[in-house]
Amino acid sequence: MQFIKTLVSHAQFLCHRALKGHLPLLFILLITGSTLHAQSTYLPAGDKMNILLERLEIKAGTDSILNFSKTRYFDRQKYALEGIRSHLAKTEKSQLSKVDAHNVNSAYLNSLVEISDPAERALYASRKPIAKRFFTTPANLYEVHVKDFDLVINPVFQYVLAKEKDNDSHLFLNTRGLSIRGQIARKLGFSAFLTDNQERSQSWVQQFIQERDAVPGNGFYKRFKDPGGVDYFEARGYFTFNAAKYIDISFGYDKHFIGNGQRSFFLSDFGSNGLFLKLNTRIWKFNYQNIFMELQNAERHGGDRLIGKKYAAMHHLDINLTKWLNVGLFEGVVFGRQNRFDFAYLNPIIFYRSIEQQNGSYDNAVAGLDFKANVAKKFQFYGQLLLDEFKLSEIKSSDGWWANKFGLQLGAKYIDAFKIANLDLQIEHNRVRPFTYSHRDSVANYTHYNQPLAHPLMANFSEWIGIARYQPAARWMVQARLMHYTQGRDSGNVSYGSNIFLPSVAPYRTSDYGFKIGSGWKTNVLYASLLLQYEWRENFFLELNATYRKQSTKTAPIIDQNTSVIAVGIRWNMNRREFDF
Repeated sequence: MQFIKTLVSHAQFLCHRALKGHLPLLFILLITGSTLHAQSTYLPAGDKMNILLERLEIKAGTDSILNFSKTRYFDRQKYALEGIRSHLAKTEKSQLSKVDAHNVNSAYLNSLVEISDPAERALYASRKPIAKRFFTTPANLYEVHVKDFDLVINPVFQYVLAKEKDNDSHLFLNTRGLSIRGQIARKLGFSAFLTDNQERSQSWVQQFIQERDAVPGNGFYKRFKDPGGVDYFEARGYFTFNAAKYIDISFGYDKHFIGNGQRSFFLSDFGSNGLFLKLNTRIWKFNYQNIFMELQNAERHGGDRLIGKKYAAMHHLDINLTKWLNVGLFEGVVFGRQNRFDFAYLNPIIFYRSIEQQNGSYDNAVAGLDFKANVAKKFQFYGQLLLDEFKLSEIKSSDGWWANKFGLQLGAKYIDAFKIANLDLQIEHNRVRPFTYSHRDSVANYTHYNQPLAHPLMANFSEWIGIARYQPAARWMVQARLMHYTQGRDSGNVSYGSNIFLPSVAPYRTSDYGFKIGSGWKTNVLYASLLLQYEWRENFFLELNATYRKQSTKTAPIIDQNTSVIAVGIRWNMNRREFDF
């Protein structure tokens, strides 16, 4: 218990430091004055269990646990494990397909920290552990389960070799690292993920790095093996605890995602990790999430110096209107202060737009609606509407007023399509008006470390995405992805509303009217990929991937860029790197 007291002492010290940095006072009150309950960590992005949970939710249709699937990442205990058990309590395991039954067993293998019963954990023990200490279960290199302490340590590894058409340089990804997670007294959960990475990516990704001066999904990098190579270190981690029966709190450095689609207009995991405090309240038919973040301004590489800070605060409320229909309300604000948080935005309930107006309407506030409907235990329909700024009279006039800024998403999923077990289809349409997410200055735009907080294309685009995923056997998966989008891109420092890093005022914006999706340097992109994946051992994947990308402009200067990439790789205990933009 002395170890626990020491950890709590360190946590209180961190809280004191957080207060000095003007992070929420509420965090301190909750960690020092509340009775803690059982708590776990979150499923990481790209975890294979997400596919199972998505399928079980749609199959159940009306499950009270699985229906709250918009706020990711999923809590391993309260969403993943209990969600699976909730579904199995109503459906015999024998009614699952062989693939789903295998995936359920795999989910338990990867959730032994959350299983408190030693007898139940023993059911998943390895027949032949290595040296009696390693791989005592098939999913984990090393684990400890003793009184008041659970620990899982796993290596992280990914190596990819690729060849791109008309590119003499070989492409590669070399990742090595460590994953750690566990619980203390079943009251504090902790997680850490550390990797060292060297990478030379596809031509359009290298172009992104050059333009944005950031590695997609990570941010800071150093040059490595020119041309086009990068070297970057990723470190993310957090701790979680339950402040009351219905309120979970997490604090750390990581990513988030809100929505049921491939893309999110509210908050996505495309960009860099960031410091956050998250409160999640789930009770009755409500799930209410508050996220407070410290972000970094747009910054170009240079000498050692402190990068300017900005901040964000977001609310998302989920409501189960019926057992199959879920709707949500979202609001967020991004604001710049001189290295301090604005305490007015700590209010967890009041509308941010009201506070933003009280502050002089200086900050960048957005609002949104979303919905998700599970139908006939086969389909899921979902969507998001983001409102940045608009004026109804200007919309009716159809003159292309620049400040009519909003985005619309509609999508559908179809599982066990055409009565083929484990064939899942998805189609999604996204469109965002010019100048959405941008702001009058270069600080309060909807970005973090040179990358967007929401959709990777930022604004001024119309996009279609189609995905087919098929698991013919327990360890095999084939996935095909097709994407097409039209975007009106900016030219130099003249803004047509696609580059949200440019201020939305003169001299960057040269007119008030005439803006529509595609205004500017009109560009079409077609992206197609085919993935063949085999899970040789638990969480150890062998992969073959083919990608085709065609980019063509429809307004001068006319440029056509066609490329294709073949890649082979192995990965262990981490997600794939995707560059679908």
